[in-house]
Amino acid sequence: MTHGGSELKAGREGAPPPDERELAVTAEEKRLLLSPPPPPRPQPDRNTPPPRIGRELLINRIHLAHFRDQPLAIEFTHRRFGSIVRVAVRPLPVVGGVLECLWVDGPAAAGVLSSHALTALIVPRGERHLRAEVRVLAADGRGLRLELPDSALEINERRIDRLPACDVAARVLQNSGSFAGRLIDFNALSFRVALVAASPQTFAWIDPEQPVHAVLFRGEQTFFAGECRITRLEREAEGGTCVLEPAHRHSRRFRRDEVRSQRLVLVPSPNLVFLHPFTGKRVELKVTDLSGSGFAVEEELSRAVLLPGLMLPEAQLDFAGSFQIALSAQVVFQRLPAGGGGEAGLVRCGLALLDMPPGDHVRLLALLNQSRDRNAYLCKEVDLEALWDFFFETGFIYPDKYALIEKHKQEIRETCAKLYTRSPEIARTFLYQKGGVILGHLAMIRFWPSAWLIHHHAARKSALNRAGLNVLDQLCRFIHDGLRFRSLHMEHLVCYYRPQNRFPQRVFGGFAEETGDRRVCSVDPFAYLTLGETPAAEGALPAGWVLAAAEDPDLLEMNRFYAHASGGLMAEAFDLTPGSRRDEELAELFRRLGLRRERRRFALRFRGRLKALIVAHLSDIGLNFSELTHCLTILVTDPEGIDDMVLRTALQAAARRAGLTEIVALVYPGTAVERAGLAAGKGYHLWIVRTYEAEQPFQKYLKRLTRMP
Repeated sequence: MTHGGSELKAGREGAPPPDERELAVTAEEKRLLLSPPPPPRPQPDRNTPPPRIGRELLINRIHLAHFRDQPLAIEFTHRRFGSIVRVAVRPLPVVGGVLECLWVDGPAAAGVLSSHALTALIVPRGERHLRAEVRVLAADGRGLRLELPDSALEINERRIDRLPACDVAARVLQNSGSFAGRLIDFNALSFRVALVAASPQTFAWIDPEQPVHAVLFRGEQTFFAGECRITRLEREAEGGTCVLEPAHRHSRRFRRDEVRSQRLVLVPSPNLVFLHPFTGKRVELKVTDLSGSGFAVEEELSRAVLLPGLMLPEAQLDFAGSFQIALSAQVVFQRLPAGGGGEAGLVRCGLALLDMPPGDHVRLLALLNQSRDRNAYLCKEVDLEALWDFFFETGFIYPDKYALIEKHKQEIRETCAKLYTRSPEIARTFLYQKGGVILGHLAMIRFWPSAWLIHHHAARKSALNRAGLNVLDQLCRFIHDGLRFRSLHMEHLVCYYRPQNRFPQRVFGGFAEETGDRRVCSVDPFAYLTLGETPAAEGALPAGWVLAAAEDPDLLEMNRFYAHASGGLMAEAFDLTPGSRRDEELAELFRRLGLRRERRRFALRFRGRLKALIVAHLSDIGLNFSELTHCLTILVTDPEGIDDMVLRTALQAAARRAGLTEIVALVYPGTAVERAGLAAGKGYHLWIVRTYEAEQPFQKYLKRLTRMP
């Protein structure tokens, strides 16, 4: 066959020439090929006929396929039986309305010519395809020469086309039978997998009337796992293919909460952008509403790609191209258009947030806070002079507290500058600010590997604002939206408060009393000691007494004591369990952020028996204004024999070895101080909750207590 005086090229350059005997086309095959084809098969019944597109667009789509090295298909119909077969061809550029195509597989194509008539040219167009009834000008063993029509049909034979998957493994389980395979294609309603039956299993072990559990994954990353219905099953000798449909359009990723995040409609709304885990292709969908725990998107039914239960390990929320927020999410519900049929309509999908980088989480919640209340701020860069004015004017820094910190005022200024202007990932600040004036303040810091310290709660006294309650409400929203994120490490919340202060006693102490379960919320009383500057020389303990580095047996003994004496949460929240090394990771994180947080543990023993565990925390001055993060914590497991001299000497020695210049100590139980004959100062209560179990009851308690909406 020739065109323009030259032979039709046989495939890509460098390809080996095919065997001429295999590709030879007989005169009878040419006659059959060039004869009129049988009538085209009827289109599926549709409410409206498929649209037609002009020759120019048809040629453009052919050229796009050529540009992408993407094959087209020639549809053949069996002359006797009417069965359909499609043969792949590679297009060349169209010249003068004539298309030349090369067989992708010459021998296979030549074999179909004798029994089939050419019906149509099939050109891909996204999720649909173009169907052109072409006229054959010439054919041989290398390819075809076709005259293109003036128009072509745009066809979508399936309600939603299934898209080909790329490198996704599959496993299907039913009644203890396990079949491995791969994902072939998918859409938002179903997916098709090819499976292999490993001996002694056969494909007959799969009962199409019963549900199966399907898992789609790549390496260690699971993209889908759930119960499915079998809608089509094709058995082969050692396996087969299944078309599976998720059994549930709604799934519960997390527990059902009574107090839930408020969904907001933002203007402009962000776009969800991700590479689809099944195809690797970019997808961009408009977000219809958004909260701190999830969001919803809509997509056209004919182009829908979000399968119920699908995991998106890496995605972004793109806010008008100005900034992006990274996240991982999972599709937890899918709502089809009313009627559920046809191609028209929008599919609405809800996605639950699974995790986010801490900085992106702050930016998202800060935006949502402002959308709800223009005076509510999360981790806002603060005017430090306005902040100091607030702390002193509200009485948060009262005379006794100022006497404790005044000699370190320059260090405190520097620490606060780091916390309030750099927004490090280990700190959160909640502000209520109006007209540039700070009305309410609350802060959190991740001071233990799995626990955050709530502190520095203050508000201006005014009947016209509820700033103190507002920042507490912001805290609750933050906890609710972030407690499931692994990156936040928020298994516990911790707060120290003086029981004489009515507000924290009512909020925190009252909740502990109402809960009545010390494995959910515990309160432990501590005595507070100040022993002045650390002496230059270490004093000697009485005979038989030793202060040494704590070892795992000491921690085990302390845990036994605490479980018996309190049954609370301090040991696990403070990471005082034997063998744990998580504290070192947190210390390194503080160092990377330009902050300090270190810990030393000492065991006070008498004749080899543990009497007390002393924990020295070292941090930047001003991290906590009461120095509760830069002090000694002593847990007296056996007070027998611990008198004034032993306790004082042990604390001085621990402070000196840890590098503390002044001795501030929290003592548990508080009665140990009086028993030792020391004069205890003010006392503190240590309040700890398990965040997941306590978050919902605490929110409901606060709403009832404060009548917040």
